[in-house]
Amino acid sequence: MTFTDAAMDFDRYDRIRPIRWQGDHLALLDQRKLPFVVEDVACADSDAVARAIHDLVVRGAPAIGISAAWGAVLAGKGVQAANGAEALERLAPALDRLQAARPTAVNLMWALARIRRVMAAAGADWREVLEREARAIETEDLAANRRMGALGAALIAPGSGVLTHCNTGSLATAGFGTALGVIRAGVAGGRIARVYASETRPWLQGARLTAWELLQDGIPATLIADGAAAHLMKGGAVQWVIVGADRICANGDTANKIGTYSHAIAARHHGAKVMVVAPSSTVDMATPAGEGIEIEMRDPAELLSVAGTRTVAEGVQAWNPVFDVTPAGLIDAIVTEKGVVERPDAARMAALFGPGSAA
Repeated sequence: MTFTDAAMDFDRYDRIRPIRWQGDHLALLDQRKLPFVVEDVACADSDAVARAIHDLVVRGAPAIGISAAWGAVLAGKGVQAANGAEALERLAPALDRLQAARPTAVNLMWALARIRRVMAAAGADWREVLEREARAIETEDLAANRRMGALGAALIAPGSGVLTHCNTGSLATAGFGTALGVIRAGVAGGRIARVYASETRPWLQGARLTAWELLQDGIPATLIADGAAAHLMKGGAVQWVIVGADRICANGDTANKIGTYSHAIAARHHGAKVMVVAPSSTVDMATPAGEGIEIEMRDPAELLSVAGTRTVAEGVQAWNPVFDVTPAGLIDAIVTEKGVVERPDAARMAALFGPGSAA
């Protein structure tokens, strides 16, 4: 079997669907309860979707955008309007609440911008147009993930070890995953021999979600503490750090889960490479550099407890940014469904995505 043939064997590594439209409600796999409880949250209206996004029932930039699109469909229930423009005016408050649920993930804004655009041009069939666009956003994401899996895996030498941070798999997307999709394709193609997942404090997405996903697919993985990554790289076990993104700027600076920047610094010092994998909807050509990204701050209590049990003395303060920004100079390749940008900078990004406007 050639690498291309193996990389295209997606069904074996594509078993999880975290977002399921049920016709009258949206079923979201509750990622806060994994891996021990597999349970859905049923969202019957757009505000329930906004709460689910904010409360991390659903997480991962592509999955957030897809969920928000279906939230817009739910917002249209019960709205009476002669055309899409009229309906859009009445939907505006609900769409604004969805957009405010998570400020850093550009996919959220991108998906709702698509919804607004098609609604503004829709006629009396605006409900069908709205649902069709939400479905398209979901289906396009799955196709993009499979394309990125093949493109990213092709960059990896056979027998390599890889480290991934946070969760970038089926749980964070429509299916297959971004960075984890590359790992799935790389394992299928014989490129990847060892997979390491960092635990990803404070929500432990690597420990709870990535390790669980890989287990479902029969891919052996080793969990490490976030702080063990540099020591692991020093021993030569890791050739690539493969991560996702919540926003990629025009110069290639990338916002991702807190801890990504540290891994990238360690990788550069120890001769490992860094690959960022994300759909083109995550590329924000309207933001020139990482300094322009709003970094979401979450409740400090998330750092002061584990699973609801306080682990820190009363009176201790905490600082809890959810993301950090990895400078483009530490990134070896940005992989999107549109192609690969190696050694990203403003010129190389503009060559693929066009200057000055979101992809």
